[in-house]
Formats: sequence, structure tokens, C-alpha cells
Amino acid sequence: MTQRLSISAIVFFALMILLGLYFAYAAVQGPSGILRRVQLQAETQELAQQRDMLQTEVDRMRNLTRRLSDDYLDIDLLDERARNVLGLVRADEIIIR
Repeated sequence: MTQRLSISAIVFFALMILLGLYFAYAAVQGPSGILRRVQLQAETQELAQQRDMLQTEVDRMRNLTRRLSDDYLDIDLLDERARNVLGLVRADEIIIR
């Protein structure tokens, strides 16, 4: 004895399959999907690298600022910066470019 599915059962199963396919697509391609998460992780890593490079630059600038401050004056650094900014050299120096 074979039973045939009614039309409402076929429509119900077709809708459930389509709904399942929609959710599967949304889980992969949607705004909160797997691919978006991978993209966000890559962007996060890139931004963390940029942050680290900027922090290194800030630390370098803090060091130079401290070395040129009134409390701690590095004469060699002051001399180097003054020569660089003013473009001056001593008579006994040789410039190699």
C-alpha cells in the first residue's frame, strides 16, 4: 500500500527546504556571516599592526622630546637637529651624499 503525499505536505517540505537554504546562505554570506567574520579578523590584524607601528613612532618621538627637554638635554642630539634644520656644517667636516 503506497501513500501519496498531499499537496499541503509537499508545499510544507518545499518551504522548509527553501527556508533552510536561506538561513544557510545568510550564515555564510550575510552581514554577520562567516565570510564577514573572516574579513573583520583580517582588518583587525591589519589595524593592530598599524597601531603597533604608530606606538613605536610615538615612543621614538617621546624619547627625542625628552632628550631635548630642559630637564635632560642631549647636546649631541641638539647639535644634530640644529645642523639638519639650519643646513650648517663645520669647516673641518666632510659631507658624503
